[in-house]
Amino acid sequence: MIAIVDYGMGNLRSVQKAFERAGCMAQVVRDPERIASARAVVLPGVGAFSACMENLRRFGLVDVIREVVQQKKPFLGICLGFQLLFSESEEFGPQKGLDLFPGEVVGFRPENGLKVPHMGWNRLAKRKDCPFLEGVSDGDYVYFVHSYYVVPEEPSIVATTTDYGAPFVSSIATDRLFACQFHPEKSQEIGLRIIANFARFVERR
Repeated sequence: MIAIVDYGMGNLRSVQKAFERAGCMAQVVRDPERIASARAVVLPGVGAFSACMENLRRFGLVDVIREVVQQKKPFLGICLGFQLLFSESEEFGPQKGLDLFPGEVVGFRPENGLKVPHMGWNRLAKRKDCPFLEGVSDGDYVYFVHSYYVVPEEPSIVATTTDYGAPFVSSIATDRLFACQFHPEKSQEIGLRIIANFARFVERR
């Protein structure tokens, strides 16, 4: 089973439907034991960083998410579910994240002439190859809605960047984890390809 973590926030049904369109069943799950026993885990998210962390704590999901990532279970983080993996966010003052990767989440600056949030279609620049980006090309468009972005301390995990005033990290990848700032479930053909790649990766494990 692929478990989509339900912590009371996020576009859960949209993510589930995207997996269905890719020919893979995924279940929306809140129970920590079912998440721990799943073959793979998806952490989506929309909303405020601090509210999402509070809900994860309230539903007893912090430890199990840390465990599945540390155990190298296949893992997909989407939008805020990507940001939560890092040490802290500056949104509404310093907020502690899951601290699975060193780095911080910082905001776009409207005083630099940028419209905030960054919303709509934008291009990916591939920084490394990984199974999750198979069939995705440099310059392919995906869909974003966000006001904050991740600044990882470790450059080797960066899979793609995207330009919005300046380049920012739009996805990371390790051997069994992919996490992205964009919404693959809203990114039409390219997004479905990424989700299908993740599903195939899980099937091979």
